[in-house]
Amino acid sequence: GGLILFAIFSLVMDVFKIGYYSSFYSCLSAIKIIYPLVQAIFVVVQTYFLWVSAKDCIHVHLNVTRCGLMLTLTTNLAVWMSAVTDESVHKAHSKLKKNMTEEIFRWLLKGNLPLLGMRSSSVEECNCNSQICQIFKNGYFWLYPFNIEYSLFASAMVYVMWKNVGRFIDHHSHHIQRLKFRLFRRTFFVGIMLGLIILVSGLGVLILYEVQVNSNTESSKKSQALTMYYIFNIVCLSLMSLVCIGGSVIYRFDKRDMDRHKNPTRTLDVALLMGAALGQYAISYYSIVAIVASTPRDTISALNLTYALLMIAQHTFQNIFIIEGLHRQPP
Repeated sequence: GGLILFAIFSLVMDVFKIGYYSSFYSCLSAIKIIYPLVQAIFVVVQTYFLWVSAKDCIHVHLNVTRCGLMLTLTTNLAVWMSAVTDESVHKAHSKLKKNMTEEIFRWLLKGNLPLLGMRSSSVEECNCNSQICQIFKNGYFWLYPFNIEYSLFASAMVYVMWKNVGRFIDHHSHHIQRLKFRLFRRTFFVGIMLGLIILVSGLGVLILYEVQVNSNTESSKKSQALTMYYIFNIVCLSLMSLVCIGGSVIYRFDKRDMDRHKNPTRTLDVALLMGAALGQYAISYYSIVAIVASTPRDTISALNLTYALLMIAQHTFQNIFIIEGLHRQPP
């Protein structure tokens, strides 16, 4: 279900890219238009393949199957790197346009952009003056994260399939317990409601923050927006840390045994969980170093420091809680 959701948005992004590049095809290479078309076909075929075959443990033509799955995996990673690079270049162009005059920006694009580590053959050389062209351009830029997530999602599923090629499962040693989910059971209902409240509140705070910080308002309002943003996140991270600690404490009173059986899906889950946390640890670490080394130390700096420390604590407690939960036997 998650794969199909990201696949739909990736297809919409490809449609927007085709429309954007078609707006000035005369000054672009044909490959620019062909690439999103081929990528859309790849997304459709791969999503159908994973939907039909994700649960298969293949026991014929093992080498050919492993080769094909690994080729698919590396293709997804290549698409992921391409999307991340395109998004980064697009953001760099936006920053240049914002901070420099239009004449300097054009001068950089014409022949001096390689000095900044970017290609001079960018599509920004072509004019995008029409309204529909601007819609296509902004549309595919905002849909990039869905394409990035789709590539990672598909890579993870293909990796599990690759690990399961030729694998035999002892069905007698694993008793599958079907958990009954009732929406209006007291604990579930309270949890869902609290989660929705936090989600909606977070979106509201983020929108207010973006509007105030990016608008040409006075510095006091921007400072208020930053203060609101950090306080909200500090409260949320504190609550999340406490909940994860509480969950880990409850595990100590649980009488269920730990599941030590080899499980490629769980191993991948743990590896991805820890790998994703490393990025946030690095961001928080560098933020702490920058705050400690900077002057003056005002309220915003103190809030930022608290936010960075809580981010490290929350990710640590959350990862411990999730990994312990993954290794628990069913009830």
